[in-house]
Amino acid sequence: MDQKRRNTEMKVIEGKRHRVDFPRKDHREEFSAEVASPVQTYERKEEVREASPEADLSTGRTVGYVGLVLGIISLFMWSVILGPIAAVVGYYAYNKGSRTMGAWAIGLGVLATLSYFILIPFVR
Repeated sequence: MDQKRRNTEMKVIEGKRHRVDFPRKDHREEFSAEVASPVQTYERKEEVREASPEADLSTGRTVGYVGLVLGIISLFMWSVILGPIAAVVGYYAYNKGSRTMGAWAIGLGVLATLSYFILIPFVR
């Protein structure tokens, strides 16, 4: 222990301070992060295309029509399957900007699903 303490002390040789513990020969630790120069990282610059409002509205309108058709079909067949799908697609259309179509698709999907659960006891 005394040997290690003696190696870490600074000695004064001819008026200059001299470190005894550098380089550290008795330890096998990595200290390259403190010694190495900083590495510059380069980001890949991709061409960023801004989505135009017309493209979002067109997407929302198309998805709105799909949700509306699914909602109408779900009133007549496969209410448990098509109803929630119509509601989810309607919600997506609502968020994309087609608010009227999205709201109708959500409403029809929820109505079809709830009507199934309310009317199924009378069928059996």
